[in-house]
Amino acid sequence: MNQIIMWIMAVGAVLGGVDRIAGNRFGLGKRFEEGFTLLGPTALSMSGIICLTPLLSRFLRFALVPIWNFLGLDAGLLAGILAIDMGGYQLAGELSASQEMVRYAGLVIAATLGCTITFTIPVGMGMLKSGDRLFFSRGMLIGTGTLPVTMIGGGLLSGLFCFLLMFGIWRFPEQTVRAFTVFADVIRLLTTIGLIAGAFCYMTGFSLLPDLAPLEDAMAVVSSIGIVLLGSLPTAELLQRVLKKPLSFIGRKTGMNDSSAAGLLMGIVSPVPAITMMEKMDERGKIVNAAFLVSAASTIAAHMGFTFGTDPDFVVPLLVAKLAGGIAAVCAALFFTKKSAYSKTRK
Repeated sequence: MNQIIMWIMAVGAVLGGVDRIAGNRFGLGKRFEEGFTLLGPTALSMSGIICLTPLLSRFLRFALVPIWNFLGLDAGLLAGILAIDMGGYQLAGELSASQEMVRYAGLVIAATLGCTITFTIPVGMGMLKSGDRLFFSRGMLIGTGTLPVTMIGGGLLSGLFCFLLMFGIWRFPEQTVRAFTVFADVIRLLTTIGLIAGAFCYMTGFSLLPDLAPLEDAMAVVSSIGIVLLGSLPTAELLQRVLKKPLSFIGRKTGMNDSSAAGLLMGIVSPVPAITMMEKMDERGKIVNAAFLVSAASTIAAHMGFTFGTDPDFVVPLLVAKLAGGIAAVCAALFFTKKSAYSKTRK
């Protein structure tokens, strides 16, 4: 199955590259180019924190691992608070001796809960207008509530953390989002420090920090993501066109406009375009899309590319887990929002 997916991505890369040569006549060449233009932002967001992973591991081993061990918990779970492409996977490998836990915490939890905490919530609340933030927060609440579907068999700790996150967004939405924004700023600061130290060490051979992972190793992970993006983005563009009528049909049946239905497909590529489309969505669609992003964000783009580069055998299980959680979140969001009450601003 992994090879089938890789072949599909490879065909997408060929079609996108050929269209680029032909002058982007079908719009696939532009998506092909985006695969490489996203290398810069991707490297900026994740390479520095990967460089710092050994140092973060040492800190956690000293500060929290003894408590975890006392409670009988695997310390690898701590890594799940970071996004999959912001050091979560590498940190899980440093903290846990179990490959199963590395996969679970560093890929499944980091690609859902970690991504939501460190990226989707801060970015979404920063990009959206004040009037849309309420619907976004409600969607985040519902999506977080269905995370156990993604993390099935994941243990008490992740379920407890999801409950605390839901409670915070429900009772104290502004304060909770502000706290995650601060957390994201801390991660951004650490990423920059890691980049500075990694670049200095690469150019001079002198390490500014102890236990620093080589920057070139971090860039190798980034490059593997970019290669898959060359094919996944044109493939996603084709899927959006092929499924335009079915998506429109689904939108009508669920009481959402076309932008809301299309946002679900864009979300599995990246949360950013889905968030930017929310101003064109109806109110119900905003909630449904936000809920979907908690589990399904970046499924067939950055997260799949990262997993191909680090643990190819786990690509299919990760895709199934993320999409199952996303579908469960959509169903829950539709259930908790009445069609008649959220049919405004249809376009």
